[in-house]
Amino acid sequence: MSGIGPERLSLNTATVRAQWSLAQCIEGCARHGIAGISPWRDKLHEMGVEAAATAIRDAGLRVSGLCRGGWYTASGRLDQAVIDDNRRAVDEAAALGADCLVMVVGGLPAGSRDLPAARSLIEEGLASTLDHARAANVPVAIEPLHPMYAADRAAISTMGQALDICDRLGPGIGCALDVYHVWWDPDVEAQIARAGKERLMAFHICDWLVPTRDLLTDRGMMGDGVIDIARLRGLVEAQGFDGLNEVEIFSEHDWWRRDADEVLATIVERGATAC
Repeated sequence: MSGIGPERLSLNTATVRAQWSLAQCIEGCARHGIAGISPWRDKLHEMGVEAAATAIRDAGLRVSGLCRGGWYTASGRLDQAVIDDNRRAVDEAAALGADCLVMVVGGLPAGSRDLPAARSLIEEGLASTLDHARAANVPVAIEPLHPMYAADRAAISTMGQALDICDRLGPGIGCALDVYHVWWDPDVEAQIARAGKERLMAFHICDWLVPTRDLLTDRGMMGDGVIDIARLRGLVEAQGFDGLNEVEIFSEHDWWRRDADEVLATIVERGATAC
């Protein structure tokens, strides 16, 4: 299948978080012809939500997602501070006109070995956020993370688990599919079909390096690793997904050390040749 042009790409700001502010990311996307952006909330707060929304709109960029809400399990119960922060995240996503609010749901509470209880707490938290998100017309996208993160970041590890929650909670909630986290799953094709267009809310791309020096901060640029990105993109597009292809690369050893304009130019080139 043909590659991805810049008009179908989005920059997740984590990809150049070490080099650029959100304002620089917005300007850089416009300069490189990248159609969208997905801010992280720390960078958004530095710039200010209203100022960022105005700058993004003036640059003609689409907001493919806001990263991130979730983190429901830290204290072992659903406390009010977490509920309130997720409501703020919904409001920020609404202000930006984001396609979705991406949820990194949380892992095991400190000292716990009770994974089923953590997953129950996550579902309770998502339900509490979803009420507010529906009223704000903000889709909520669960991002299943690779099982290596089940203890500390996300006890939801597969699309199947995420979609089970979506089935129980109803409209307004779906999945953010990140190839880094799901490429290994033998059931991924069936789960993408199960999700369908309505529940495929975001598609994140990067690559899995061999060897991987750090399981969190050594993601690869598309084409530098072993993920069949084009196959996974074909599967989501076959379901009718027409959102942007969001590039999210955590790269302490490589891409965070390069000039940010070089990073964006490489994203555009690899979108065309490796995706």
